[in-house]
Amino acid sequence: MNPYTDPALQVDDFRAHSEPLRLSVVTETYPPEVNGVALTVAQLVKGLQARGHNIQLVRPRQTSGDEAGDNERFHEVLMRGVKIPHYPNLRMRVPSKRQLVRLWSVRRPDVVHIATEGPLGWSALQACRYLKLPVTSDFRTNFHAYSRHYGMGWLKKPIMAYLRKFHNATQRTFVPTEALREDLESCRFHGLRVIGRGVDTQLFDPVRRDRSLRAQWGANDQTVVLLCVSRLAAEKNLDLLVRAYEALSDKMPWCRLVFVGDGPMKSTLQSRVPQAIFAGTRTGHDLAAHYASADLFAFPSLTETFGNVTAEALASGLPVVAFDYAAAASLLRHGINGHLVPFADASGFVDSVVDLGWEHQKRLALAAHARRTALGLGWDTIVSQFEAQLRQVRDEASASDRPHPSRSTQPSPAQ
Repeated sequence: MNPYTDPALQVDDFRAHSEPLRLSVVTETYPPEVNGVALTVAQLVKGLQARGHNIQLVRPRQTSGDEAGDNERFHEVLMRGVKIPHYPNLRMRVPSKRQLVRLWSVRRPDVVHIATEGPLGWSALQACRYLKLPVTSDFRTNFHAYSRHYGMGWLKKPIMAYLRKFHNATQRTFVPTEALREDLESCRFHGLRVIGRGVDTQLFDPVRRDRSLRAQWGANDQTVVLLCVSRLAAEKNLDLLVRAYEALSDKMPWCRLVFVGDGPMKSTLQSRVPQAIFAGTRTGHDLAAHYASADLFAFPSLTETFGNVTAEALASGLPVVAFDYAAAASLLRHGINGHLVPFADASGFVDSVVDLGWEHQKRLALAAHARRTALGLGWDTIVSQFEAQLRQVRDEASASDRPHPSRSTQPSPAQ
């Protein structure tokens, strides 16, 4: 007897070859958690629902009162989660291959998409292999790059080996940029496809600029507000942002620095720059107002796979200073909508922040182009590309299940 299934349960095979798709999405993070992965997965789920697909969302239970959504085309499966050290608002699911095999044996999806590579993602991958389900994955977080920021640089190679093993066991691995695809391909990752990221240009819009919010920051019309929206953590390279702000303050003592976000570095940053505004985590229209009420966005991170905040800042009409990789490499045009700094060039980053902070007219010209750039980044195109890849994976799996034309089911003449 199959140790993972109950013989009393009626097994339903949903490997539909017609529309709509039946898709199971597995993720360790989802709104109301605030991070780029959670928000991107939610946009893809929302877009696929709007196209009439049946979505099953498998995620950790975030709070004791968290309730699963369930309607005709959307069903949530909540798994028990444990808190992540230093990030009490995030929860990670402990492994549960058995539970997922049981779930998908009864309600078999066309394709399983794994958005995160943690314990829940690994359990999902093992369950898919056991049930011979087609599976896709996202490469979303540079865990191997993060390790050096936490005194665990020696883990980089084993983490990379794990990620390669994980993703090469799926039929497709989606990455947000061509540069990342090339990097991973050089590390012997297979089945890579580029699916970009969109931005909600109705939510993130310069019209949300709020003078009363600026007044709370001690800013008037002449004040230059430098903004960073980020997790406040070592891997985000925020010490460099502080250096840039201090250099700008030497030239413009009336400028302001605003951090939006939270994380383990908050108290350290507050001690170093007590005059900065720490707005905490913001979402929705409140977050959009914080973007639009600033004047310049600076993002010093060197560990992003994409960096949704770059697109959100551009949509909000902010020139962006960032390093030449990830989202910035795809979206920024140096001197047109921001400053693109050579990778890891700390002095260049500081100089760019000072230059754009000081040059009012230049900053205004870049701001206008920033908004125009973002208007071409709607989610509809991204969802359409994702949907097409899922269909292709489903169809490939269906074709491999069919009997080969040369294998006749009729008795041979010798019989």
